[in-house]
Amino acid sequence: MLLSLVVHTYSLRYWFPATIMLGTAPAYLLSWGVWRLLSTVLPARWYHRLDDRLYCIYQSMVLFFFENYTGVEIVIYGDIPKNKENVIYLSNHQCTADWIIADMLAIRQSALGHVRYVLKDGLKWLPLYGWYFSQHGGAYVKRSAKFNERAMKKKLLTQTQCGAPMYLVIFPEGTRYNPELKNVIADSQAFASKEGLAVLRHTLTPRMKASHIAIESMKGHLNAVYDITVAYEGTLDVSGQRKPAPSMPEFLCKECPRVHIHFDRVDIKEIPLEPVFFRRWLHERFEIKDRLLTDFYESEDADKIRKFPGEGKPSLLNLSKTLPSVVILGGLTLPLLLTENGRKLGRGCHDETHKRHGATVPFFLYQINTSQRTAHKMMAHAYWGLWAGTRKGCHRLKETFVRAAGACWDH
Repeated sequence: MLLSLVVHTYSLRYWFPATIMLGTAPAYLLSWGVWRLLSTVLPARWYHRLDDRLYCIYQSMVLFFFENYTGVEIVIYGDIPKNKENVIYLSNHQCTADWIIADMLAIRQSALGHVRYVLKDGLKWLPLYGWYFSQHGGAYVKRSAKFNERAMKKKLLTQTQCGAPMYLVIFPEGTRYNPELKNVIADSQAFASKEGLAVLRHTLTPRMKASHIAIESMKGHLNAVYDITVAYEGTLDVSGQRKPAPSMPEFLCKECPRVHIHFDRVDIKEIPLEPVFFRRWLHERFEIKDRLLTDFYESEDADKIRKFPGEGKPSLLNLSKTLPSVVILGGLTLPLLLTENGRKLGRGCHDETHKRHGATVPFFLYQINTSQRTAHKMMAHAYWGLWAGTRKGCHRLKETFVRAAGACWDH
């Protein structure tokens, strides 16, 4: 009994915020849909202005849970500019929580609504979120020979020509670095050796296409590149070996006490545009990241391990930047939940998505591993329970949490 209670309580750390974030999605998308319809007769820049504001509201609510709710400490090395800029955000990639780190930096610059992503093509099939990220200005790309340069250029030029502010997030590695996937790391290192590039130990060899096309296409619109290196505290085991970074669910379960972020601003004029020189420049930036991460994970100096060089400043996110969004989205969602027509509309969103994709799996819950996908399918039923209303819906929601706790414990 006691063990069961502990497991259920632990699982609620994840399922409670996830249900709220997912449950408010229909109200958000309805609000956005009304504005999208009205904006068809208005200049494109007007649409982008309010779309960015709506996106900022939703993502602020997400950050309320990922930062204020979890109590994670954010330590920043370097000075984030006070003024908003049009930038490309280049970072090492370790886990799904990396997307949230980009939001954490953007909100500290009052640029959260301007965040857009370059995502791998498969993510466009994520229900609701995959389609909306594209509408918000994100670009989906395929790897290697299937990479469609023309489509990406067209998407970015459409954004810049209408004057849309740009905070474009790119992870040049293309694949998450996981220290347990030895074959992926070995293949990446073999490719670097073959190309005469420095072999990296704590990142994968960066791919240049998406980054180069983005900078080349928007060179007249961009101010800088933000070179970001992220390290999650708690990713060293007792033997001193690096462990995988936390997933989004693990992050919500408060398994990461502190995130270290090294920030370096590179003026756009300092970046070479010729492909050969750009490739060298990008790899050199990742060599710097690799040295930073090597010191962070392997330094023999007790004062340097689990830190980046320089002064790290803890950065607290004020509730005034996130809590109002929770209240706003909650206020939009409650009228739908409390009326029969509203609940039908919410269930309709779920049923249509379920019919097309099998389960409603939000972007912040997406994982590769099969056992987690099974748990996320349960999350879809929790969503249905939330929108079903009445005693039956509440019972189904409660039942889902209990089943989810068992699934998480088993796996």
